[in-house]
Amino acid sequence: MQKLYVVAGATASGKTAVAIELAKQINGEIISADSMQIYKYMDIGTAKPTKNEMVSVTHHLLDVALPSDSFSVAEYTQLATAVIQDIQSRNRVPILVGGTGFYINAIIYGTQFTETEAGQHEKDNRLRETYMQLAAEKGAEFLHEKLQAIDPESAKVIHPNNIKRVARALSFCESTGALFSAHNTEQKAERKAQYETNFCILTMPREILYERINARVIAMWEAGLPEEVRGLLAQGYSPNLAAMQGIGYKEMIPYINGYQTKEETIAQIQQATRNYAKRQETWFRHQAKNARLIDVHDKTPQQIAEEIK
Repeated sequence: MQKLYVVAGATASGKTAVAIELAKQINGEIISADSMQIYKYMDIGTAKPTKNEMVSVTHHLLDVALPSDSFSVAEYTQLATAVIQDIQSRNRVPILVGGTGFYINAIIYGTQFTETEAGQHEKDNRLRETYMQLAAEKGAEFLHEKLQAIDPESAKVIHPNNIKRVARALSFCESTGALFSAHNTEQKAERKAQYETNFCILTMPREILYERINARVIAMWEAGLPEEVRGLLAQGYSPNLAAMQGIGYKEMIPYINGYQTKEETIAQIQQATRNYAKRQETWFRHQAKNARLIDVHDKTPQQIAEEIK
């Protein structure tokens, strides 16, 4: 069985720096497992690796879709699997890096998992479209609150901005009368890993993580996040697109339209990102049973990479 390294963790936990150092040490190449970094023109708000960071290590699956594209986990799995095979064929080591747990599981457990979890061959397409429309009219948070009321366990592990996934869970609950979380639990018992994985989750005390998140949002703003969002709007990308519901993008729209201040907008993005990080930590605790937790506080990327090896 081929070996696959996985470097996961909450946003702002330092995955990029650690993965780059690890790749240098083990002759590796990085494959992004981030559901927002797939989009072109969305660089600052998604915390993509910079050009300088990518000079020494090859990165894959960044900028593979337009913000207006519908991009499924099945498509991601197909692309990522091909990249992994290519990297291995060149006697290099694939390193899957990101905080989108659903993408990571899709790779580890293969296409059978993806076809089921991504909602292929479903009978409830009409319901799902209805929920998608509801999210467009009333917002992603409104839809997520409905899921929270019906299936709290699913709501814990599905990010509110993952509108497709929330709609899928709601439509499953309505059409079957069963909980989506229970359905997933049954399927997990049947999954078999497709790779020999060295799966590591980067952790740190939550108060330290939150400080890093707050500082990073300010750094993103200073790096030009408002201009990035204005540029997307100028290209004709609607604020209602799923990609534009990402954290840092949806909060920017009221600011750009003059409805709230810079300070209010930064505070909103910081809060939304902290909430997201908490949900990521919850997901990894529940889903990644075979992973190693690595406390990265007060360690250099080089030290962490050595520990992962």
